Amino acid sequence: MASCANSSERTLQLNYWKEHSIVPSVEAMMLDSQASKLDQEERPEILSLLPPFNGKSIIELGAGIGRFTGELAKTAGHVLAMDFMDNLIKKNEEVNGHYKNTEFKCADVTALDLKIPEASADIVFSNWLLMYLSDHEVEDLARNTIRWLKLGGYIFFRESCFHQSGDHKRKNNPTHYRQPSFYTKVFEQTHFQEEDGTYTEYQLVGCKCVGAYVRNKKNQNQVCWLWQKVEADGPEGKSFQRFLDTVQYTETGILRYERIFGKGFVSTGGLETTKEFVKKLELKEGDRVLDVGCGIGGGDFYMAEEYDVEVVGIDLSINMISLALERSIGRKCAIEFEVGDCTKMNFPPSSFDVIYSRDTILHIQDKPTLFKKFYEWLKPGGRLLISDYCRSPSTPSPEFAAYIDQRGYDLHSVEHYGQMLEDAGFENVQAEDQTTRFIEVLNKELTATAEAREKFIEDFSEDDYNYIVRGWESKLKRCGNGEQKWGLFLAYKSTFAANAL
Repeated sequence: MASCANSSERTLQLNYWKEHSIVPSVEAMMLDSQASKLDQEERPEILSLLPPFNGKSIIELGAGIGRFTGELAKTAGHVLAMDFMDNLIKKNEEVNGHYKNTEFKCADVTALDLKIPEASADIVFSNWLLMYLSDHEVEDLARNTIRWLKLGGYIFFRESCFHQSGDHKRKNNPTHYRQPSFYTKVFEQTHFQEEDGTYTEYQLVGCKCVGAYVRNKKNQNQVCWLWQKVEADGPEGKSFQRFLDTVQYTETGILRYERIFGKGFVSTGGLETTKEFVKKLELKEGDRVLDVGCGIGGGDFYMAEEYDVEVVGIDLSINMISLALERSIGRKCAIEFEVGDCTKMNFPPSSFDVIYSRDTILHIQDKPTLFKKFYEWLKPGGRLLISDYCRSPSTPSPEFAAYIDQRGYDLHSVEHYGQMLEDAGFENVQAEDQTTRFIEVLNKELTATAEAREKFIEDFSEDDYNYIVRGWESKLKRCGNGEQKWGLFLAYKSTFAANAL
């Protein structure tokens, strides 16, 4: 039955591309009247997301007319460009055949006779391919590509998610506009046993929406992934990223917090405190904002829609970003969401007018280094706003120390936190103890949760309800006895500052 279904799927896709590739062109490949402009912006963007490929062996799947083939071939050691449409791969060879390190092959990636040797490629690259495969075909391709890759090699793919982007009319459209979480789950669950008996798996390096589509169409549905083939502990693997999204930030857990904080929010006070704090930033139309620990995007949507600013929202949790992308459908705002670790990411100096973070930096152990990065990333005259958990300057009680250790937090006094910002170069640092406001908000959230107890238990569980209540009561107790604090920090980069980089 599966074979018949796959055969029908391939026939649909073959007929679809016969219809749209009669005249092989950039417009035909991108199915959009803005294709030339989009191509000029997105091609360098996509290439910038790849690992270094100078001298590397690359397999390009769904290569089409070669929008990327020639760019890859300029510095790669070898490129195998494949496409299942004969006229497209011939056009590719016509344009890029002068690259002697490039091989052109008409082949369907779902075929069983591709005969690609194991561990032969450094990079597998595809741009708009998986959305033209069935669910089973995507799973099969994930298993095949991990075999083709060398240990330490990478796979990059980009897909249209949720809905169509291009404006070309189509009689029939068999494209699978999936949720990003589908692709993430397929690849994070893919494992391979090597000839020596060891196991390998895919580890997520990055996942983000394509900025060219955000800027030109205010559309977050173009999503790309970069995975690396790494050693696994066993047939199931257990990467930190997987732990994060299956234990600490499960989708149910995130939705549970959202119920407390309000739609779109997973930080204290939700929209209410967001409005209070964002007002302090004096945002101007066109400002560029970096939100560190953006969660499911509520603060980003508010800033983008209320102040007409551009936002880059980053979060370490794949589940958070997946939900943020889902919530962006139809909102038409200039927000780029990205899975990323702020301690490992690098932006060019003077990239942002504002850096904003809500109750996230408590997870970071080396705050001084991070604050120096923030300083570099801000433009002269830029503003930084952070809310974060803090603690009393005195030695914490054994109970509070155990809580901090169990959560892996790095907490400081409000005063010391402010001093770290000054040491990083920031001026006019305002370090405010907002614990009284924190207690007010916690009580309000706890009361609202108690009033909606039956509905909360119906939608989640009694254990979830009790977990929330106990957690909020514990925070109120620690704040009441002066151990736990909530800090609000506003700091500025001098208008005359020169970046060190």
